[in-house]
Amino acid sequence: MAEPIIQLTGVNKWFGSFHVLRDVDLSVAAGERIVVCGPSGSGKSTLIRCINGLEEHQEGRIVVDGVELTDELGSVDRVRREVGMVFQQWNLFPHLTALENLTLAPTQVLKLPRAEAEERAREQLRRVHIERHADKYPGQLSGGEQQRVAIARALCMQPRIMLFDEPTSALDPEMVKEVLDAMLELAQGGMTMLVVTHEMGFARSVADRVVFMDQGRIVEQKAPREFFGNPEHERTRDFLAKVLPR
Repeated sequence: MAEPIIQLTGVNKWFGSFHVLRDVDLSVAAGERIVVCGPSGSGKSTLIRCINGLEEHQEGRIVVDGVELTDELGSVDRVRREVGMVFQQWNLFPHLTALENLTLAPTQVLKLPRAEAEERAREQLRRVHIERHADKYPGQLSGGEQQRVAIARALCMQPRIMLFDEPTSALDPEMVKEVLDAMLELAQGGMTMLVVTHEMGFARSVADRVVFMDQGRIVEQKAPREFFGNPEHERTRDFLAKVLPR
């Protein structure tokens, strides 16, 4: 069998005395779509931030596309070239247009010629169905449009893996669907994805596996049909009873 593209083994993480990740083991195959869910404070966001090197784990191993994340800056840089990240807040530069936000990293980090960077940026804006807004500033866009620009910006670095940290939590309800639709198209294209979200409909329709976390541990992980239809642990059942429509 092929090596997993992401492998976490015995990962522990503390914030001071708070033990936020506890002996986490997780293996993700290339092209797999994983939804991570759980109550607030369960360690979901910290988990994916550790995978991108935004947070440093204290124990265990994290290997991403053959590169182990260590305290060496070079390992973090190599991993980040393969991993795109989309946050709750879209973090666009307000003084730059959508197109300029997308071309910044390819020209500065990848050293692409501006013409090539702009061609790549327009391709990704088309991919998330927002190319008509290329010359607008973030303040001229809705929240859903800004989040789709943020997704396109991550895609401009041509990552092999995309991480999403509750990408719809800051959006008005009517804007959620357009962002989830953009993510659905990515999933259908074979992108490896880890998505922290409370959107259980997205988990049902898109995920290959749903991972439930509580108090820093992975409590349960199953295919969506089994996860929603036959949860094994009482804590999972209690969580689903609270988040699923009745």
